[in-house]
Amino acid sequence: MNEVMTKNEVLIENMIYEIRGKQLMLDSDLAMLYECANGTKTINQAVNRHVDRFPQNFYFQLTDEEYKSLRSQIGTLKIGKGQHKKYLPYAFTEQGVAMLSSVLHSEIAIKMSIQIINAFNYI
Repeated sequence: MNEVMTKNEVLIENMIYEIRGKQLMLDSDLAMLYECANGTKTINQAVNRHVDRFPQNFYFQLTDEEYKSLRSQIGTLKIGKGQHKKYLPYAFTEQGVAMLSSVLHSEIAIKMSIQIINAFNYI
């Protein structure tokens, strides 16, 4: 394995969280990295269209408690109307990230998934 991490892999490593004893990435972070025009909506539509490719060990929706805990850990808790997500986020394992790149059908998703998987391997 190459011991030198790219700048993107360092950034990505900071987006990998441990939840339920698993290393995961949030749908919002993946949408940003994959440059999805409609954000998490694009991610969720791709998963829903190919739900048979995403077993529970590839992704799951966070509980309210998990989300609140995670938000307080990463310092994104904001007060006020319109500051909170309408739906609880989905979290993707390394396998879920790999599968997601195959259903998004974009060159950026493929390239970013390779960097994401490399970042998972550094943790």
